[in-house]
Amino acid sequence: MSRQDSNNAFAQTSFLHGVNAAYIEELQAEYQRNPGAVSEEWRRFFQSLQDERASSQGGKEGPSWAQPPVPSREDDDLLAAFGGDWNGLQRDLGDKLRAHATRLNVEVSPAATHRATQDSIRALMMIRSYRVLGHLAASLDPLGIAERKAHQELKPESYGFMEADLDRPVFIDKVLGIETATVRQILKILRRTYCRNIGFEFMHISSPQQKRWLQERIEGPDKDITFTREGKRAILNKLVEAELFEKFCDVKYTGTKRFGLDGAEALVPALEQVIKRGGQLGVRDIVIGMAHRGRLNVLASVMGKPHRAIFNEFKGGSFKPDDVEGSGDVKYHLGASSDRTFDGNTVHLSLTA
Repeated sequence: MSRQDSNNAFAQTSFLHGVNAAYIEELQAEYQRNPGAVSEEWRRFFQSLQDERASSQGGKEGPSWAQPPVPSREDDDLLAAFGGDWNGLQRDLGDKLRAHATRLNVEVSPAATHRATQDSIRALMMIRSYRVLGHLAASLDPLGIAERKAHQELKPESYGFMEADLDRPVFIDKVLGIETATVRQILKILRRTYCRNIGFEFMHISSPQQKRWLQERIEGPDKDITFTREGKRAILNKLVEAELFEKFCDVKYTGTKRFGLDGAEALVPALEQVIKRGGQLGVRDIVIGMAHRGRLNVLASVMGKPHRAIFNEFKGGSFKPDDVEGSGDVKYHLGASSDRTFDGNTVHLSLTA
């Protein structure tokens, strides 16, 4: 039966026809007033319509865990960064400054309170500018080839802080994890957080809770990332191991598809750190799922798969060198498992096929 024949049959046999529209609407209105006033068959039909409506409405609104498309709070950082309405913030900061002075048993004049409030507002504006634009000034070019552009919004002068003002204490209400800091200290934290080797860009996130979670982990005087001498050597060893593996495969098996990790060798020490930290937190099993790119390097450098087995597969052999030889790209699809131990904590690793 063709689609047209099916449509014709439906039009001739179904009660859902334009002629019956007024009658069905009256029945539905009666059902909404009193479901018991219509027959059982019509009750089931109208109930199914409500179920479909609820289902389609849920699909329209997205899953329950979806975030709203725009910030839902008027005091959200993203809106405050661009809105320019600081009157409410000024009143709030003024009250907090007076309360702070009372706790310290210090008397302040209205003029001093006003100046301190203005300093706090300008400092918060500068902090938000770094959160929004700081990634543009991040040091992401280790060779120094590209010229780093200066951004006026990230300069303290844009907020009225001159050189003579940099050592003046400013109340920032624990925004960076500290209650009071000098402008110089604030700039040091902001530049270390947003303008070094990692560019953090998160102000587009609509959830205030998610943004706050990130800020608490990267901002503050005690959030500087440092490595011990042994830690740096361990990272270097894994980077060298990953790079030499790719170079060897490129020279030994020139032209063979290998989906190398070239340029992304940092994945190997990163996975090592995830496994190590997971073991410290009590993780005992980790399942890794990944595509072809870099898979062989992860098998060798992270999973500990013997190089002899990997290179045998390059020649078309089995993943077990003593088994029957075969062909194909089986080396990219085989799973693997192993146990890794860091600081006395053993973690079982599984790489999915």
